[in-house]
Amino acid sequence: MKIYLAPMEGVLDHSLRDVLTRIQGVDVCVTEFIRVTDQLLPESVFRRLAPELGAGSQTPSGTPVLVQLLGNDPVAMGENAVRAVEMGAPGIDLNFGCPAKTVNKSRGGAILLKDPEEVHDIVAGVRRALPDQVPLSAKMRLGFQDKSLALENAQAMEAAGAMRLTVHARTKVEGYKPPAHWEWIDRIREAVKVPVVANGDIWTVDDYHRCREVSGCDDVMIGRGLIANPFLAQAVREGSEGLAAVETWPRICELLLAYHLMVLDRLETKHVAGRAKQWLRMMQRHYPQAETLFMTIRTERDPHRVTEYLQQAVEISAIDINR
Repeated sequence: MKIYLAPMEGVLDHSLRDVLTRIQGVDVCVTEFIRVTDQLLPESVFRRLAPELGAGSQTPSGTPVLVQLLGNDPVAMGENAVRAVEMGAPGIDLNFGCPAKTVNKSRGGAILLKDPEEVHDIVAGVRRALPDQVPLSAKMRLGFQDKSLALENAQAMEAAGAMRLTVHARTKVEGYKPPAHWEWIDRIREAVKVPVVANGDIWTVDDYHRCREVSGCDDVMIGRGLIANPFLAQAVREGSEGLAAVETWPRICELLLAYHLMVLDRLETKHVAGRAKQWLRMMQRHYPQAETLFMTIRTERDPHRVTEYLQQAVEISAIDINR
């Protein structure tokens, strides 16, 4: 059984991959997608979105990081996949699931699921370009407007050389609205011979077990659930519901501060404060303390003031847990 940390554009960057994998439980990370048009991208683009390539393609805690590509040109996708591998990527993942309008408008992501033949050609182009031993996987949704082509798309990816499929159990139109249709993942799993990874609506340990039961998959990919509760994968590994929020909050404060300082070191000042706020808002689902801290810094734009508030949160949470 493996737990994959999902790629989430604009959210799960290398800094957040770093801090989330400091907690045990995640087996493999996948980068935010690297957008490919019709050209070979410079190495600087790969280093910006996947700086782990310069460190054995793993997070500082040793979790492997796969590079995800998004595009519709089979030749350019293949050339860029080769570049990523030459830079150290241990495997390539292809994005057929992004629901963003701007991406779909330029024929990238989920809109490609309207045409299984084009999906096949893209995967085949990358497979031909890569050495045989390099793992190639693909991430898909159940379709664009409906699920009528779900099995055909999965089979097209397999036939073209994808060695593993990750299935987000919703269509593009369904977006992120519950429920995730895990039963469709089971139908896809039965229709192909390659391993299938289940993705969508895994927020708790109970969700994890129900997803595996309904989908029939051994492996899962978790995105928002692990951001809302960074200890979720660890709880799954331990076979329990995990520690209560009050017990893990001090560690969360430490990770939040570490994340903020990493962002402060690499982003323009005007963009820094928003990242900590974004993570806090997502953690409110599991941590009531996150709402209080978010309201404290909600209007603060000075990243150095945010640093002070987060340092105070670390100190206060440590005192509270020791009372």
